[in-house]
Amino acid sequence: MKTFTRSTLIVFSLALMLGGCYVLPMDRYGNPIYPTPPPSYGEKIPPPGPTKQSGPITISARLYPDSDLAAETGVVNGTVTNMLTGKGRFNLSYKGQTYTGEATRVSNDSRRGVASAFSPAGGYMSCEYQMNTPRQGAGTCIFDNGAKYKLHLGD
Repeated sequence: MKTFTRSTLIVFSLALMLGGCYVLPMDRYGNPIYPTPPPSYGEKIPPPGPTKQSGPITISARLYPDSDLAAETGVVNGTVTNMLTGKGRFNLSYKGQTYTGEATRVSNDSRRGVASAFSPAGGYMSCEYQMNTPRQGAGTCIFDNGAKYKLHLGD
């Protein structure tokens, strides 16, 4: 009889201790995620807010001289508009000419890419780059006159 009473008491104690516990989901930082109560009858559910930027982002492009010929012009500034599709538009001013072109990611590598630009006066340039994030990257560029630059993308 003592064994039955002792085991019953243990089971009853465990049931009381664990009876008030419940599982609460946590986010990846260890913060609890509280469930949203369902809307009351007749209450309208608001539409979800914007999640992330889905349109293009424009980032700065800075070309720093990497040869004696490039040192004559100094730093060249421009922009790249990342379309977030693996393509982008490239635009800069070099020696009084506006160069426009495109940047494209290399297949099988979502971070590496090439960029080409052309000016109405016949000048051209080409770059190779690697993105760290959609807003930051680095690479090298060379112009038709042989001037070489180090490319920095983003702020």
